[in-house]
Amino acid sequence: MKNELEIIEKAQSGDRKAQAELVLRYEKKVYNLALRMMRDKEDAEDVMQETFLTALRKLHTFEGRSQFFTWLYRITMNISLQKLRERNKGNAMVSLSDPDIESIHGQHLSEWPAFSGRLMSNDDFRKLLDKAIKELPAIYRSVFILRDLEGLSTIETQKLLDLSESNVKVRLMRARYYLRQNLQQYFQETQFNER
Repeated sequence: MKNELEIIEKAQSGDRKAQAELVLRYEKKVYNLALRMMRDKEDAEDVMQETFLTALRKLHTFEGRSQFFTWLYRITMNISLQKLRERNKGNAMVSLSDPDIESIHGQHLSEWPAFSGRLMSNDDFRKLLDKAIKELPAIYRSVFILRDLEGLSTIETQKLLDLSESNVKVRLMRARYYLRQNLQQYFQETQFNER
């Protein structure tokens, strides 16, 4: 496997093989992110195609200040969010002040990562979680996917989505809250069965 920087430099100079190698290297990750965001295979394929077309067209602007993967994810997220906005034109936006998250913070939100990680091996739970994630408003879904599913740090997520650190944290907390509310019955049954 060639050095990524070497491949990028060749791709920037117009080498078609290097460009194809970058696409092959990242197509699965870009598609999976697009699918999680768009909730539709056809839309995800469109986002993936547009992502790579945009990335190759703007490859000369990549300066290496971040990892190529991070740069590509940002393009994917921007295109996904743009398409979601177009799709939802006219629909009401979710208020960032609803619900009052601070008043529910005590409801074991801090236990979410450990608890959900333990359940991820359960197929039924995975299906329910996937469905609940698809129902999240896009502003929360993008942060949740990047932080909890893709494993990016708060700082990486902040840079990808061009948000403040506190905004990332608030959106993640709200996403977890909405998911917990949607999955409450499952959690209650699981906790009951563990006793």
